[in-house]
Amino acid sequence: MRIDILTLFPEMFVPLKESIIGRAKDSGKVQIEIIDIRDYTLDKHKKCDDYPFGGGAGMLMMPQPIADAIEAVDPNHEALRIYTSPKGKTFEQKMVSSLLQNERILLLCGHYEGVDQRVLDEYIDCEISIGDYVLTGGELPAMVIADALCRYVEGVIAGESLKDESFTDNLLEYPQYTRPQDFRGKKVPEVLVSGNHALINKWRTEQAIKITRKKRPDLYRKYKRALEKESKK
Repeated sequence: MRIDILTLFPEMFVPLKESIIGRAKDSGKVQIEIIDIRDYTLDKHKKCDDYPFGGGAGMLMMPQPIADAIEAVDPNHEALRIYTSPKGKTFEQKMVSSLLQNERILLLCGHYEGVDQRVLDEYIDCEISIGDYVLTGGELPAMVIADALCRYVEGVIAGESLKDESFTDNLLEYPQYTRPQDFRGKKVPEVLVSGNHALINKWRTEQAIKITRKKRPDLYRKYKRALEKESKK
């Protein structure tokens, strides 16, 4: 998979060079290109923003640098082009599998008060939000989306590690424990050291249901509906 990220602040993307995603890049399993939009502005001072027509607070990213950057990076529109925006569809785990159907993704990071609407109309396929709140720019959402996608690329993370994660089958993940078995008087549940894998799986499922019902009743309702639908087949 290739992910192109267009931004005014490429230095913010250092985290994508670290840990699991960094190793995936180094091994060639994923390709992440950070493109500085300022490199494409025609302004000699590298200016990429201006005041919005009609007045209002803040500055708006100008269409020319963005349009030229997109045309240079993806001239044949091979990528699914995404604008990270609080007005977009909320990013959820189920969206990851859909996005992974694309061999190439382009993420446009807005900043300040956003970007000129004409760019969105002409060049962007969809808008995605990572939550109902406003950030200073689209760089953090772009990193979130890139991270969520890359970890599902084959070979980046062992398949077994991905099987029982939170949001799988509309459930949150069960509690996890490691050594020591007794930490300051608090012991690991006996079932996990029993060696009985059938009982362990049963306990984990029960805990996942319990945690989901308590912490995310909305998700628990989805889980119940899915069970009811399955039982009617």
